Amino acid sequence: MAKKDATKSSSKGKAPAADSGIKIVARNRKARHEYELLEKVEAGLVLTGTEVKSLRNGKANLEDAYAEIDKGEVWLLGCDIPEYLQANRMNHVPKRRRKLLLHRREVAKLDSKSGEKGLTLVPLSIYFKKGIAKVELSVARGRKAYDKREAIKKQDAKRDIDRATRRR
Repeated sequence: MAKKDATKSSSKGKAPAADSGIKIVARNRKARHEYELLEKVEAGLVLTGTEVKSLRNGKANLEDAYAEIDKGEVWLLGCDIPEYLQANRMNHVPKRRRKLLLHRREVAKLDSKSGEKGLTLVPLSIYFKKGIAKVELSVARGRKAYDKREAIKKQDAKRDIDRATRRR
């Protein structure tokens, strides 16, 4: 019994990504600031061999990326996965459209949500989960400048409160 308790307490200090076998390749930090995230979905990613190798090296850029639904399929656009240096002429195009793998019900749900005025599909991160490339996709609404300032004020206040509680 004591052995189980010791393992539980040691896992609290680790990040949840380390416990679940997730290796994050790229994050879209700007999206969390620019958009109000409403609903998140995990989608598989259709890649070529050189794209996977480039991602395993930790190279990807989601800054200008977005997703769109076309004829019942979800596509990731604007995502930059640089060429894999060791794959001379067999390389991929860095900014090509990439298909996202979702169940039909999820696609229909995202299509109805993103069809509403002011909502869009924004990729938040690319990661490997148990060796398979995944994208965290979110239905998001763009924030105005005053909304961004308000969010920053709330974060600062929360940070100050957390600091004060830690000191005591």
